[in-house]
Amino acid sequence: MSPGNPTENAVANRHADTVAVVTGSTRGIGEGVARRFAAEGASVVVTGRSADSGEAVVDEIESAGGEATFVRADMREPAEIEALVEHAVAEYERIDVLVNNAGVQTETTASEATIDDWEFVVETDFRSFWLCAKHAADHMPEGGTILNTSSNHAFLTMPGLFPYNAVKAGINGMTRALALELGPDGLTVNTINPGWIEIDRTEAELGDEYEYTEEIHPVGRLGTPADVAGLAAFLASDDASFITGESILIDGGRSQVMQDEVYLDYRRDA
Repeated sequence: MSPGNPTENAVANRHADTVAVVTGSTRGIGEGVARRFAAEGASVVVTGRSADSGEAVVDEIESAGGEATFVRADMREPAEIEALVEHAVAEYERIDVLVNNAGVQTETTASEATIDDWEFVVETDFRSFWLCAKHAADHMPEGGTILNTSSNHAFLTMPGLFPYNAVKAGINGMTRALALELGPDGLTVNTINPGWIEIDRTEAELGDEYEYTEEIHPVGRLGTPADVAGLAAFLASDDASFITGESILIDGGRSQVMQDEVYLDYRRDA
């Protein structure tokens, strides 16, 4: 069973008659999530800044027999976020699932980061999640779900990724606040916190450390967008209707390793 194809383990018709909006879905994790929801019967609104990439995702979904539309939106622009929600509602009459996934980062320390760095990350990775939820919630029926994509950096982090790591922790707090406020309306809100995921830039970032990084994961590999998509599809399903306000790590057990070298010695002797 390959973990790489986001549609391979799709549950047929689990999300039939569902409308899902996935931000940052022109590539990477967001694309995988969009394809998974479509494979499970949802009508998917693909969105991002690149029309060419977005239309390519829509074409792939439609070629596989799914339903999707692309809406170009820059998550740093509040008016475009509001227009995205309005477009989705005009097209499909409601929103059942919102997946806040768009994200950026800067490789800066707290002392190096500038106001521009701060605004770039906070407006994309944090403010947009609030605004998307704020506008979408008004059009979500009982049983609707909001999923916020954060990171394992919300729990454990490293130097040189500020304010990304601070924002990711903030997303977990936002999820708790939204879960309390929107629960009486019949909505659930949860955070997905991925660890190392194989996306376009991963191999370049890891370089010679790629195999080592695989080894320090108890499952022996990095994650894929398909892994995250499977969790998203579950959390938006009826089976997860009693789960809300949670921040769920999906990192192949990486966060459970206290000392890498001790673990590697054990692994190699096993």
